Formats: sequence, structure tokens, C-alpha cells
Amino acid sequence: MDKKIILASASPRRKELLENIGLDFFVIPSTIEEKIEKIQDVENVALEKALDVAQKIDFPAIIIGSDTIVTINNKILGKPQTRGDAFNMLKLLSNKTHSVISAIAVYDTETEKTVKTSVKSDVTFRKLDDEEIQNYVNTGDPMDKAGAYAIQGKAAIFVKSINGCYSNIVGISQYKVAEILKDFGIRVL
Repeated sequence: MDKKIILASASPRRKELLENIGLDFFVIPSTIEEKIEKIQDVENVALEKALDVAQKIDFPAIIIGSDTIVTINNKILGKPQTRGDAFNMLKLLSNKTHSVISAIAVYDTETEKTVKTSVKSDVTFRKLDDEEIQNYVNTGDPMDKAGAYAIQGKAAIFVKSINGCYSNIVGISQYKVAEILKDFGIRVL
């Protein structure tokens, strides 16, 4: 029996990124709480998501868990809880370089083979003024995004430069997913 591929994430961005590379999969969102206190925790949360979904199914599958954090000066910026949080995060990122770390964990329910890793990309914002930060916050776009922005949306105008994998910043590294799946015997192309 062929193993199904499952994305253990409700993120529409991750779903779209994996669809864009032609991966045949379906989504079963994990209900794991994304509690990250240390940068190293992001890979463990990605694995917890995959294992959570593994407990909900009764067929062989390869499960992809993922989580993304934004860090600046060793401080983790999660998803903003309020518009004020979003404003403060963006103000902190203004005219500075920060890192986006997306963890990927892949779990085979049959063999219990597990791979977890992360990809780091650096993003430099130009100087932002308070009015444009507030205008962006008012769009509602920052509210479910780590670091309070989506690089593929309106916040693209804030980005001066990136160093690393663009899809990683959006939500999951396409090249890394393909590389890991190849190790599980699955070729994306």
C-alpha cells in the first residue's frame, strides 16, 4: 500500500508552497500548542505536530510537521496577540536584520523513521515610519504571522534584502522538504 503524505499544518501558506512544487498530499492540522521559549524548541514543536497527527490516523503515512519563528537579538517573536504587539514587533524589526527559522519534521508512521531540521534565512527591513507600520497593522495581515508580517504580501515593501531561502520565510523551505522526502524514498519531481 502506498503511503499518503500529510501536512500537519493549517497554514494556507505552507499548503500553497507544497502544492507549488507538485507534492501530492493532504492536510490534517495538528492541535499542538506552539509553545516556543528557546530557539532550539522550534524543531521539537514541528515534530510534536507530526506525531500528534500520527496518533489521529490508522493508515501508513509520511507526515510533515513544521513551525516558524522570527528572532532578533536572540529574542523570539511569535505571533502577535494584539495590534499593539504587532506594531511593537514591526517597530523592533525596522532598519534591522532578523532571522526567520522554519523547522521541518518528517515522520514515517510505519517505520517510525524521523528527520527533523530547520532552515534559517536572514531578512533586513528598511527604516519604517510609525504611520506605515500602523497602516500595515490596520490591514489585519500581521495577526497570524510570526514576527507580525508576511513577506509575500504587503510587507514585501518593508524588505530591503534577504539572505537565504525565500520559501522558508513564507512558511516552509521547499528545497529542504524535497531533500528530506527524497531520503524517505519520495521524489517530488
